[in-house]
Amino acid sequence: MAQFAVAIIWAIDFSLRPFLLKIIINKIPSATSETAIAELAPPLVFYLGMSLIVMIIFRFHDYLCLNLNPPLKRHVADILMKRMMKHSLSMFQNHFAGNLANKVKDVMNNIPDLLQVSLNQFLAHFLALAIAIFTLSTVSYKFSILLSVWVIFFVIGSSFFLKKAKKLSYEAAEVSSRIVGQIVDILSNIASVYLFSSKKNESKKLKTHLDRSVVAEQNRDWWFLYIFSFQSLSFLVYQIIAFTLLIYGYKDGTVTAGDFAMIISLNIGIIDILWVLSRDTMKFSQYWGNISQGLNIALAPIEIEDAPRALELKITKGSIEFKQVKFHYKGTNPLFEDKSVTIEAGQKVGLVGYSGSGKTTFVNLILRLHDLTNGQILIDGQDIAKVTQDSLREGIAMIPQDPSLFHRTLMDNIRYGRGWACDKEVIQAARRSHAHEFIEKLPEGYGSLVGERGVKLSGGQRQRIAIARAVLKNAPILILDEATSQLDSLTESDIQESMWDLMQNKTTLVIAHRLSTLMHMDRILVFDQGKIVEDGSHQELLAKNGLYKTLWSAQVDGFLPESRDNKI
Repeated sequence: MAQFAVAIIWAIDFSLRPFLLKIIINKIPSATSETAIAELAPPLVFYLGMSLIVMIIFRFHDYLCLNLNPPLKRHVADILMKRMMKHSLSMFQNHFAGNLANKVKDVMNNIPDLLQVSLNQFLAHFLALAIAIFTLSTVSYKFSILLSVWVIFFVIGSSFFLKKAKKLSYEAAEVSSRIVGQIVDILSNIASVYLFSSKKNESKKLKTHLDRSVVAEQNRDWWFLYIFSFQSLSFLVYQIIAFTLLIYGYKDGTVTAGDFAMIISLNIGIIDILWVLSRDTMKFSQYWGNISQGLNIALAPIEIEDAPRALELKITKGSIEFKQVKFHYKGTNPLFEDKSVTIEAGQKVGLVGYSGSGKTTFVNLILRLHDLTNGQILIDGQDIAKVTQDSLREGIAMIPQDPSLFHRTLMDNIRYGRGWACDKEVIQAARRSHAHEFIEKLPEGYGSLVGERGVKLSGGQRQRIAIARAVLKNAPILILDEATSQLDSLTESDIQESMWDLMQNKTTLVIAHRLSTLMHMDRILVFDQGKIVEDGSHQELLAKNGLYKTLWSAQVDGFLPESRDNKI
């Protein structure tokens, strides 16, 4: 409301001061030395008083912006990020992180700017023009009609141009976001750029995007040039007609010197409004384009949503049941077609098979990173599609093959497993994962920053931090995806006992290419082309002389080949 008041006061002042100038000029010829002060002082004081009021109101406006814009940006960013974090993992896999971050930033920054342009500029200036039309009617209806016609023509013409301007601004914003994404991608993989001597190639690829940006921005700005030319030409025609009417009016005695001064003063003000509106039309289109391309991503349909009135998952034992499950990625053949399998609570189950056989998809379905095409997955008899995703994932700890860490301290990264854990618990988890040894050697110890995605640490160190995080979380279901693959043999030997201890009293799924690590599993599921083709203990599967026996025999230094074609 306060911003509306500021706009209204400014709009009134726009016509009031030229009107006061008219009164002053009309009084000057009749004022004598004795009456000059009495006749001219009141309108002059009023004129100066309005200047003071406008100055105060604009400082009040600055105060409002200072108190409203930063909290508004914070609120917008909070809402957008909450929405973004509801999207499925596939959405983030299909977009550059830098691109997405730039879209969020654009929306966060441009919404306050868009509101300011809409309220403080468009509203105030069109109110000023409306009041100017009324003020001109005090001189002659001809001036009032002339300005009205010009304003209507100006608005309709600008609206016609603005539609395409928003489209061009959207395209320019999208290209700009892609450039940011490309730059972030290069910087995130700068080690690979160095190692493969790819600086020239990356520069060439980036230049392609930059060239597209130049074309997109020039297309947008050329269109704005057409808009400005139209607006300027239309106002020139308005001024020619207005001055012609003034001259003939003054000649006929229907226009006074004060009227002449008032109309010229208003026209000068309208010129200022024209240029401000032209500039703000360009800004409005740019802000709109930036906001639109950002919201298109943030407000895209959520692929995986909690069911209405979803309940919290209560894990009492940790049994997992696939019940006639069918799933397929878009454009691919179905996996696990009508598959039913039960993993008893507390079982330690190995998952083996060639790369792409469905092992990772199997655990991702348990985590509900994808929704099923058909069937159900039950945990302790509860359909995971009918419980909240947060409660589901709180009950599962996962140690990925290539763990990604936050650019935060080691203490923060380990504590991510259980946010309320005290420092003593974090250190204890680090000791159990054999991470404490290298952490205490760092200059800042647990306060050391790990770099973006943990780049300051070796692969083995990152993996030990991920293991410590899982140890601290202590969830009833544990998933290990090649959890020790990046550890050296000595460290792996040291940590195996801790890992085995971690598995106790937990339902554990272990994806492994080193089959020797699965020998003591209660059970091994053998995957092939999206199907579970064998199920049994290590000895039972060897005795069957099937795919598992083939995999066991095909190991090279204890590891499986990547595919059937790579068997030795």
